[in-house]
Amino acid sequence: MFTESDLKQIEQHPLDIKDVDYQVDKFKNGFPPTKLAKAATADKGIMLVADKEATDYISYYENNLGKIDLVKFVPASGAATRMFKTLFAFLNDYAGSEADYEKMKSDQSSGSVFTFFKKLENFAFYEDLKNTFKQIAGEPLEEAHVKRKFTEILDVLLQEKGLDYGSLPKGLLQFHQYGENSRTPVEEHIVEGAQYAQDADGNVKIHFTVSPDHQAKFEKHVAEVKSAYESEYGVKVSVSYSIQKPSTDTIAVDMQNEPFRNEDGSLLFRPAGHGALLENLNEIDADVVFLKNIDNVVPDHLKDETIKYKKVIAGILLKYADRINGALDSLQSGAGISEAAGLLAELGYEPGRSFNEMGDSERVQFLKEKLHRPFRVCGMVKSDGDPGGGPFWVMAEDGSKSLQVVETAQIDLTDEEQKSVFNEATHFNPVDVVCLLKDKNGEKFDLLKYRDPDTGFITQKSKDGKDLKAQELPGLWNGAMADWNTIFVEVPPITFNPVKSVNDLLKLEHQGAE
Repeated sequence: MFTESDLKQIEQHPLDIKDVDYQVDKFKNGFPPTKLAKAATADKGIMLVADKEATDYISYYENNLGKIDLVKFVPASGAATRMFKTLFAFLNDYAGSEADYEKMKSDQSSGSVFTFFKKLENFAFYEDLKNTFKQIAGEPLEEAHVKRKFTEILDVLLQEKGLDYGSLPKGLLQFHQYGENSRTPVEEHIVEGAQYAQDADGNVKIHFTVSPDHQAKFEKHVAEVKSAYESEYGVKVSVSYSIQKPSTDTIAVDMQNEPFRNEDGSLLFRPAGHGALLENLNEIDADVVFLKNIDNVVPDHLKDETIKYKKVIAGILLKYADRINGALDSLQSGAGISEAAGLLAELGYEPGRSFNEMGDSERVQFLKEKLHRPFRVCGMVKSDGDPGGGPFWVMAEDGSKSLQVVETAQIDLTDEEQKSVFNEATHFNPVDVVCLLKDKNGEKFDLLKYRDPDTGFITQKSKDGKDLKAQELPGLWNGAMADWNTIFVEVPPITFNPVKSVNDLLKLEHQGAE
């Protein structure tokens, strides 16, 4: 299948030929569907936290800040291109005729181009757009708007000659307005971090995964804004960066599952989705890591619930970590088997039938291995029709059940029984995760040992006008964390407000306080 030239390219990427062969096999034979046992629901896989308990968990977290090293981990490498998909399509199709304008006006839905221009002044980037448009076009933006110069305005917003929003990362776009000032998601994450992720000495450590093309822009932006937030919140902010490693790229194939070749005959390798960031997370040297996507931020007047529940789930993590350590100590002396098994069930794992057939020494060893794993507490939001992964109990081949975040693409919905379980889901995954990456002795877990390689994804793409199949590694909070101890906790909907389309910034959750 591979020529000498191919093998040299694979080695230089650098990739392991065994991994590439595995990927090609998955293109040919597919990934096995995840077998759902039951949906995780309130008090049956999803913890509900009363107000009094929430207060206790917050206190526990705050009282233990002196003992833990914290990092806020934010995947931020994606460009904002998809945010402006509708505007790019309009830019290509709109010629300025009266018929074009009537067609534009016929769709006045919340996500439409008409609504974008009708509410243009409500975007936090409006002042930047106005100033840049005047410099480039030589006329006020307001006049161009009245004259229906829509494509000229979009050119300045999206293209390199203007604000370049069409190719910048989301983290560097103006999202929220504060009087005469505005903030980017990077700034909002700094502000969040100052309020729930500062250690006992006032240090706030934030790690952004970025594209190599954008890292210098991130560094410049952070350098411009950091000191003001340090002064305002009385903290010391340290920001670090990493890029998605080329060694995590996956090979692409054509529609016949043969390696896809570029016009020069070379193999095509593609970034393997957010699951590739497990390598980046694995290199973070911290006890506790808060994980949250770059675009899931809200203005200050709506931050209280986010801050509260970040501390709640961190408190749950630390309390259960203490219980895990206590159980491991008991097991070391051969005691506490039933208590450890009960704790493991609370941590989202029910052993298969073989557990009951084990002797005491085998059970002790089994429980020690299962308790001594990376640990995550994940916020879950009640479903309201949002797409995305959800919390389920998943059945393994050995009959064991474990709590997992499962994407729709992993499920065989042609199986009526599986479809029925899928439809019983009451919550979805907003990517609100707190992770414990070290054991009680301060030793880091090797996270790469706790992923399930059979939970990847295959998608259809195109290049140079030719269709191809691409492959993503197990998702960072899905299969990449399949073998972690897990607790799901219900969190309020206000903690989940991602920006997938530019018009999402017009929602009340992203506008200023009344």
